[in-house]
Amino acid sequence: MYRIGIDVGGTFTDVTLLNSETGQYYVYKLSSTVHDQSEAITKGIKETLELYNVSVEKIEYFGHGTTVATNMIIERKGAKTALITTKGFRDLLEIGRQVRPSLYNIFEDKPEKLVERSLCTEINERIIANSKVHKHADKAEIIQLLEDLKAKEVESIAVCFLFSFLNPTHEQLVEECIKEIWPEVYYSCSSSILPEFREYERLSTTVINSYLGPRMKLYIDNLQRRIKEVGVKVDPFITQSNGGVMSINSTIQTPVKTALSGPSAGVIGAIYVARSAGFDNIITYDMGGTSTDVSMVCNGIAEYTTKRKVCGLPSGIPMIDVNAVGAGGGSIAYIDNAGALKVGPESAGANPGPAAYGLGNDKPVVTDANLVLGRINPQYVLGGRLKIEAELSKTAVVKKIAEPMGIDLLQAAQGIIRVANSNMARAIRVITVEKGYNPSDFTMVAYGGAGPLHAAYLAREIGIRTVLIPPTPGTLCALGLLTADIKNSYVRTVLTPYDDITPEMLDSFISPLMEQGNEWLAAENVASENRLFHIIAEMRYVGQNYELQVDIPSRSLTEEDIKNMKTDFFKAHEMNYGYYNPNAPVQLVNIRCEAVGMVKKPELAELKNTMEDPGVALINTREVYFEETGKVICPVYDRAKFGRSERVNGPCIVEQMDCTTVIPPDSWFRVDMHGNLIVNAFAKENIEGRA
Repeated sequence: MYRIGIDVGGTFTDVTLLNSETGQYYVYKLSSTVHDQSEAITKGIKETLELYNVSVEKIEYFGHGTTVATNMIIERKGAKTALITTKGFRDLLEIGRQVRPSLYNIFEDKPEKLVERSLCTEINERIIANSKVHKHADKAEIIQLLEDLKAKEVESIAVCFLFSFLNPTHEQLVEECIKEIWPEVYYSCSSSILPEFREYERLSTTVINSYLGPRMKLYIDNLQRRIKEVGVKVDPFITQSNGGVMSINSTIQTPVKTALSGPSAGVIGAIYVARSAGFDNIITYDMGGTSTDVSMVCNGIAEYTTKRKVCGLPSGIPMIDVNAVGAGGGSIAYIDNAGALKVGPESAGANPGPAAYGLGNDKPVVTDANLVLGRINPQYVLGGRLKIEAELSKTAVVKKIAEPMGIDLLQAAQGIIRVANSNMARAIRVITVEKGYNPSDFTMVAYGGAGPLHAAYLAREIGIRTVLIPPTPGTLCALGLLTADIKNSYVRTVLTPYDDITPEMLDSFISPLMEQGNEWLAAENVASENRLFHIIAEMRYVGQNYELQVDIPSRSLTEEDIKNMKTDFFKAHEMNYGYYNPNAPVQLVNIRCEAVGMVKKPELAELKNTMEDPGVALINTREVYFEETGKVICPVYDRAKFGRSERVNGPCIVEQMDCTTVIPPDSWFRVDMHGNLIVNAFAKENIEGRA
């Protein structure tokens, strides 16, 4: 039997087909269909199954990562949404935190709201901070308001009342009224979406969910219909921003959880491959056509955050902490008003794409620069299925960069690569150096269609010695879909002085969350023996505005466990802020429970042959430009022909269907038992990285 995963990006759609018994997996890549993502999905299913001669009846699992939610917010193409909130608070979405989007740019506008002001409505109700009802909601008022919204042809409703995370009765009353008089409308209640304190973030998250809901339902329904037409009988599982997957029913209820699903799937795939290769501390580096996403993984566990923004809008949903920059293969290079060379964040995307595509773009992008330098074979993109014209790349680089700057073609192309690498290096420093970690303590896992092109030089830039390049780096996100566990997160705000906490009190906070998690996992058809719960305490010093996460070690808590959690908080505070105060009062803010349905993960297939002579994989030579050597004649290897190898020296090029790997001078790689390229970025000891 087989598991199939399809990840849709802005430029390409990636397909991975995994044999559940042998661990062997196969990949395919095709251009995305931006107007309707499901077209590329169904085409990818049919062509992949035909290519590898697999019957559609053998598909037992379908995993899907999508950018539908993200694109919907970026393009403001969600549903016509109304907000119902507490009287006096209709402008909370506009007021926000009263801070500018950019501290030093007074001209930068705030993100456009998802709800127009005329649809921000109020109910005369009030629950106060001790959870008591100060002003009861009137059912007649609610029904009249819903009738007014129905007349305005509203498609979805977001409900968020003050302190409803402590007492949801008024939100539940609105829900009852909706079911009574308007059952067909899509709605979200904040007490269900994000029952925790911080009113603005809770409101924003609830609004995003309602804004996405109707359109996401249409997309899911269309996806189901399309894949059934090609013979897939199983329902899809959709990846979430936290790296887990959930059923289509859960996706329709909480689409906000899919807003950053694509990058998270790549991190899960990278963890899976790296663990098999013996690496637990990694930096994931995903360079695609539009952006680069980087994340840090310690001891095989991804870093999580609840403080991310989705297209500038706060979202309190737990997400893998991915730092994204606008540096991809399609990032456009240009000369700014001061005469400096810049790359990105604007991207040429899939259409018109790089100048080499010949679709009307005359501006050079990073891919064009790699073509000029000889690092990409213009005849072998997507295994030869995508024909490109390298001469168009040269023309674009000369006209837009070389001539204005008074430099030659190769210098201009190399400059584009250096600027792009510098942008990506800064992104990695944000998640490592700025958090007190040394990048040299980690292994870089490079993937995405463009990641292996830049990985070795980027590793040198930040001082990382070892780079792991998976067997199919261009489609690793799709593999991550097939190895992701079923997950959902639950939270409770407690705001309690830590010194007052007892094991019994902490258990009383945790138990209801675990009950919710068990009910959800049962609805997702997860057997009880495959259920796992990860409990986290969010703590801070009294008066601080941000919390730090500390693991709660067990369910059978003791006084010693409580003491150790406080010690762990001190360590986390010192790591993040450089100090801790053992005498300052500490506050327990939130309890989070991650309910996990563990998915059986097959062992990766092993290479059967050992290669003594890498010349067996040699398919060609070509002239490639490197900054340190100038033009050199490089061996070009076919990655599919490699067996286990101890050492292959650079400079060389390794080609495969989904990407190209560049091994610079003074670097080398070996091929491990699973077919990973393990690259030593510093072959000479006198080469030092710049962390």
